[in-house]
Amino acid sequence: MRNLFWKLLITAAIVGFSLASFYPLSEKINLGLDLRGGMHLILRVDTSAIDEDAQEGAVDRALEIIRNRIDQFGVKEPILQKQGTNKILIQLPGITDRDRAVNLIGQTAILEFKLVSSEPDLVRRALSGNVPSGYQLKYLEEEPLLVSTEAVLTGAYLISAEVHFDQSRFNQPIVSIKFNAEGARKFARVTQDNVGSRLAIILDGNVKSAPVIRERIPSGEAVISGRFGVQEAKDLSIVLKAGSLPAPLIIEEERTVGPLLGKDSVDKGIKAIAIGGSAVAVFMVLYYLLAGLIALCALVLNIVIILGALGYFGATLTLPGIAGIVLTIGMAVDANVLIYERIREELNLGKNLAASIQAGYQKAFLAIFDANLTTLIAAVILFQFGTGPIRGFATTLTIGILASMFTALFVTRFIFDFLTSRGLTKMPMLLIFPKLPKFNFMSKRRAAYIISAAAILFGAYSFWQKGEKNLGIDFTGGVFQEFEFQRAVSTNDIRSSLKAINLGDSMIQQVKNTNRFIIRTYSGATADIIGRLKSDFGEDNIVLLRNESVGAIVGKDLKKKAVYALVFSLIAMCLYIAIRFELKFAIAAMVALIHDILICIGAMSLTGREFSLPVIAAILTVVGYSINDTIVIFDRIRENMRIDKKKNFSELVNYSIDQTLSRTILTSLTTLLTVISLFMFGGEVINTFSFVLLVGIIVGTYSSIFIASPVVVDWIRGKR
Repeated sequence: MRNLFWKLLITAAIVGFSLASFYPLSEKINLGLDLRGGMHLILRVDTSAIDEDAQEGAVDRALEIIRNRIDQFGVKEPILQKQGTNKILIQLPGITDRDRAVNLIGQTAILEFKLVSSEPDLVRRALSGNVPSGYQLKYLEEEPLLVSTEAVLTGAYLISAEVHFDQSRFNQPIVSIKFNAEGARKFARVTQDNVGSRLAIILDGNVKSAPVIRERIPSGEAVISGRFGVQEAKDLSIVLKAGSLPAPLIIEEERTVGPLLGKDSVDKGIKAIAIGGSAVAVFMVLYYLLAGLIALCALVLNIVIILGALGYFGATLTLPGIAGIVLTIGMAVDANVLIYERIREELNLGKNLAASIQAGYQKAFLAIFDANLTTLIAAVILFQFGTGPIRGFATTLTIGILASMFTALFVTRFIFDFLTSRGLTKMPMLLIFPKLPKFNFMSKRRAAYIISAAAILFGAYSFWQKGEKNLGIDFTGGVFQEFEFQRAVSTNDIRSSLKAINLGDSMIQQVKNTNRFIIRTYSGATADIIGRLKSDFGEDNIVLLRNESVGAIVGKDLKKKAVYALVFSLIAMCLYIAIRFELKFAIAAMVALIHDILICIGAMSLTGREFSLPVIAAILTVVGYSINDTIVIFDRIRENMRIDKKKNFSELVNYSIDQTLSRTILTSLTTLLTVISLFMFGGEVINTFSFVLLVGIIVGTYSSIFIASPVVVDWIRGKR
C-alpha cells in the first residue's frame, strides 16, 4: 500500500503541474501561423543604399540572415518568402512584443571597431562644427568622441557572440565576442599598436562602448558593454551571430492575419480529430472493456501532460506538431495493446490476474522501451539538425514519447495494482483470433518483393516524369494576391469558390478585422482566381489590391537542413537497433523505412498531389510509426530465439509475427480511425497531409511483416 500511495502522489503531482502549465489553454499554448495566424510584415530591401556590385543577391542574403535571427529569437515555424524583386514577406506566430521583433529583424547590425582621437583640441574643434578630415563626431551616451572614419576591424570576422555577466559591475550583462583566426590577428595588431588609446565599438553607427586598450589582446576576444538589460544583450548577441544585413530594410506593411490554413480548415481539423479520437476511445472500451477504460484514462493523461509541457516550455503548436501528437497517441495505444495482449497470454497459461499483470508488464517493457527510445533518438536528431516544421514535429514527438511511456508503464500499472489490491480477480477482453493464427508469411515474401518493387518503380517513374510539378508552392513559390470584398464573405465561401477550379487547397488568410483576404497559390492561376471570384461574388464586390510573385518558403538552407536531419536520424536509429539487436536487423529496418518513404512519395505523385511543409511532417510521422511496428516484431523474434532452439529461423519469424498479429491489427486499426477521420472530415487543405498518413500507416504495417522480417530471413538464409 505504501508503494501505491507514492505512485498516486507522483501521478497527481505531474498531472497537477501539467494542468497548471497549460490552463487557460488560450493563454499558455502558442498556436502557429497555420492554426491561429500572427504578425504580417512586408519589408523592402533598400538596395539603392549600397554599391551596385553588392546589389546582386542582396535580397537573398537578407532573407537568410533574417531567418537565422528569427530562429535564434525563438519564434517557431515562421514564414519567410521573397516577394517581387526586392521585398521580403514575413509572418510570425505568437508575437507579443511587437517592437522587439521589428527591431531584431530590421537592425542592420553593421559592427565596426574604430580608433578614438585622444587630442582635446580636435574634439573642441569638432564640437564647434569644424570636424577634422578623416574623423566623425560620435556620442557615447552624453560623452563626445572623435572617431576615425576608417574601421580597423568589422563584424565580418566575427564567429560568436554570447551574453555574460560582469561580476565587477554588479552582474551587468555584457556581450562577449570572438573573431576568427584572421580577425584575431588584425585585432592583436591593432591593440598592440594603440596601447593607451580608446577603441570605439560601433553598431549601426551608434557607439556601444569605447574601452581603453590596456595591452595587446592576442586571443581575438572582446567585450561590448553598456547600459543595457539582459533582453537587449540577448538581442544584440542574436543579430551579431546572424551577421549584418547587406542593405537597410524598410517596413512597407504591417498587420495581423488569420490562420494560414484558413479558419474553415482549422475548424474542420478540430472536428475530424474529435471524431477520430472518440472512435478510438469507443473501440478501446468495447474491445478491452475495463482494461480499455484504464487505457483511455492513460490517453487523456497523456494529452494533458503533452499540453502541460508545451505550455511550460512556451512551445508553438502547429500542424506538424499535431502530427507528432497523433504519432505519440498511436504509440501510447500500441503500448497499452502490447501490455494487454501479454497479460492475455499469461492468463491463458493459467496464472492469476495479479501474476499475469506483473508478467505482462515485464515482458512488454523491452518492446515498448526499444520502440520508444528508437523514435526518441530520431526526434532528438531531428530537433538538433532540423528547422521550422521539422523542429515543431520533433518537439511534440519528444514530449509525447516521454509522456506515453509514463502513462502506459507507470499510471496504468498503478491503477491495475490498486484494483487487484481491492479484490479484482478477472479482466475479460474480446478476441480477434480465438486461437493463435498460423499464417505462413515468409512463403509470400518473394511476391511481396515484386509488388513493392513495382509500386516503387511506378511511383519513381511518375515522380521523374512530373519533375518540379510534384512540388507545391512551399518549395517552388507562386503568386501572392490580396483581395478586398465590399460585402462580407468568409474563408469557407472563398475556398468553395476556388474548389470549382481545382484550387481549393490554396492558402487563404483573412486580414484581422477587415474584409481583406490574402490568397497564395500557384503561378499562372491569377486570371482563373479573379474570374472565378468575380463570377461567384459579383464584379462590383471585389477589388484586387495586390498581385505579386513570391519565392519558396523552403529555401536552399531549409532543404539542406531537412535532408541532414532525416539522414542523421536514420543513421542514429540504425546504430541503436544494431546495438540492441544485430546489424542485420538494423539494415532490414532501414530497408523497410526507405521502402515506406518511397511508397508514400510515389503515391503522392501518382495521385497528383504536391509536396508541402505539412507533407514533410506526415512522412516523418510515417517513419516513426513504421519503426515502432518493426521493432515490436523484432523484439518478439529476439525473445523466441532465446526460448525456442529447435525451429529454423524462417519458422521462428513466422511464429513471432503470428503471435504479435492481433496487436498489429489493433494498433493499426486504432491509428487509422483517427487518420481516416482527418482524411474524410478534415477539409481540402489538410487532405494531402492525412492522405500521406493513411498510406504510410498501411504501408508501414505491411513492410514490418513483408519487408523488414523477410530481409532478415533471406540474409540469414534460415540459419539461427
